[in-house]
Amino acid sequence: MSQADTMPGSVLTTDQRDRYWVDGFLTPLSVFSQDEAAGFRSELEQIERDWLAADLPLPLNTYKRVNAHLVIPLAARISLDPRVLDVVQGILGPDIMVWSAEFFIKEARTTHTVGMHQDLTYWGMGETPDQVTAWIALSPATVESGCMDFVQASHKTPILPHTDTYSETNLLSRGQEIAVEVAEQDKTHIELAPGQMSLHHGLTIHGSGPNRSDDRRIGLAIRYLNPNAKQLVADRDYALLARGQDGQSNFVHVEPPRALFSEQALALYEQVRRDQSKALADGAQDSVPLYAAT
Repeated sequence: MSQADTMPGSVLTTDQRDRYWVDGFLTPLSVFSQDEAAGFRSELEQIERDWLAADLPLPLNTYKRVNAHLVIPLAARISLDPRVLDVVQGILGPDIMVWSAEFFIKEARTTHTVGMHQDLTYWGMGETPDQVTAWIALSPATVESGCMDFVQASHKTPILPHTDTYSETNLLSRGQEIAVEVAEQDKTHIELAPGQMSLHHGLTIHGSGPNRSDDRRIGLAIRYLNPNAKQLVADRDYALLARGQDGQSNFVHVEPPRALFSEQALALYEQVRRDQSKALADGAQDSVPLYAAT
């Protein structure tokens, strides 16, 4: 099981890399100071105040939850920070792309959860090892606030059957959950202080409970790929080249936004959303509004 890690130089050691591939996750990793994390949170909450009632094409929550890096410079800036990329490079190698970034927010004293699931079930990329998710805490992620739970070494299993519950309290797009029960004793609670990060594999079974605390639980989940990953379901997919080179050309390259919700960024967002919806809503018996093309 992964133990606490400090990150001098933000570079993974050989032992840390080995533990990631054994456990399917690595935590906690310190990449930002608590003051920096507080600044990120303040910036995000200012965006929420300024844009909640704005006349955007889609609800503000959609932009926070899907491909935030395309329309919110804060999400792109964190995703491209060299300290984060240095850690990710230890898993993916020197060529790194951002596929998506999304804010997961549980309001204080609410019942919202994330069902136990495997990310790769819904990405349209098969069981590729050429991905990793970095989850960065902007507020305390504790058992009380609904931190993530990982099932150790579950990334060594194939994609398992999942059920779409469409539960109103499940933060995932379809309320998706693996169709098998996960015992409490098989879960590892991933507690993070603001500025700390966890890494997990796309096949690692994970989820989270409700926020019973008096503070919001805010995290940014960034999905990184190396160029060997390939979209197998949608006709076209997109990624932001963060470091190195893309020698495969499996993804259309996009640029980070220069301003909040600019006309150019919103147009790109809709194009990406429309093209990705074929993969992200694949197999759903009902519509998936979060990913529905317009």
